[in-house]
Amino acid sequence: MRSTLRAFAVILCCLGSPVQAAGIQLLESDPALSGAIWYPCAAEPTHVALGSLSAGADFDLKCAKDCPVTGAKFPLIIFSHGRGGWFGANHDTAEVLADAGFVVAAINHPGDTFSDSSRRDTLSVWGSRPADIVRLLDFVLNDWKDKAVIDPAKVGFFGFSLGGATGFVLMGTKPDFARVASVCKETIGACAQLHNGETPPDPLRDARIRTAVIVDPAPGVLTRENLAVVKVPFQLWRSQFGGPGVGDGSGTARVAEGLPGKPEIHVVPAGHFAFLAPCSAELAAAVSRICTDIPAGFDRAAFHREFNGAVVQFFREQLGGGER
Repeated sequence: MRSTLRAFAVILCCLGSPVQAAGIQLLESDPALSGAIWYPCAAEPTHVALGSLSAGADFDLKCAKDCPVTGAKFPLIIFSHGRGGWFGANHDTAEVLADAGFVVAAINHPGDTFSDSSRRDTLSVWGSRPADIVRLLDFVLNDWKDKAVIDPAKVGFFGFSLGGATGFVLMGTKPDFARVASVCKETIGACAQLHNGETPPDPLRDARIRTAVIVDPAPGVLTRENLAVVKVPFQLWRSQFGGPGVGDGSGTARVAEGLPGKPEIHVVPAGHFAFLAPCSAELAAAVSRICTDIPAGFDRAAFHREFNGAVVQFFREQLGGGER
């Protein structure tokens, strides 16, 4: 399954690639850092035959894998995927950022991916997820073989769904677990742990993060009071109709209304999964749940052209760009 996922990562990074594709290096040696780094690359994409992802899904694509990094002083953007997701969930946004002069790094959150749910519904995920991002940031800035191309003073964050809530924690928010305990009725998972008096993990802030794009964040632990401590400039996107993890959209609307200052807020007339990368026909057939948009007829590909452009513009305004 892991080898299939890594092949899938390469497949997704290459779909719809321009004449010169964003470079990508896969992180495979450490299970705690399983993911990818995208970066500016001048090499032409090469022919990559990856075989079958699943029954009826054969891929024969072009991709710039392991090409040399071109340029210097690049800002770094760290990605955090949603609950039960994986590092390539927003691959198209990562590619566009790399083409625009950013280095982008993303990993699977151990215990909270599509293939590993060991931490997914526990309190521990609120400690492990921020720690995963800190570990990734440490690796890219200190140990990545091409670390010299990064400007360590220019670090941004991109988080989708629970990844968005993870970003708020990293920016200083202390999750309101008392509120969650007062409304949740489940007898398993985090609710049961809270009702049994278990102590949630202490929040982990990382001051290296200078700005963020927060996309349809999971709203359960977020309140007007705990969001007031956020001083980092950020851009917020939310879906009008919501979906798994964010309810009917009213929760993220409440989050938006309680934000301090005047952050840039975008409301998209679609469901939660519209923020995931556009699906190929093969992926739509294999995992229709994340590829079916609300309302019917919503053009995810057209929306992502607008979305990705706005994300690039925001990060450029906040962090500048590298030298290519």
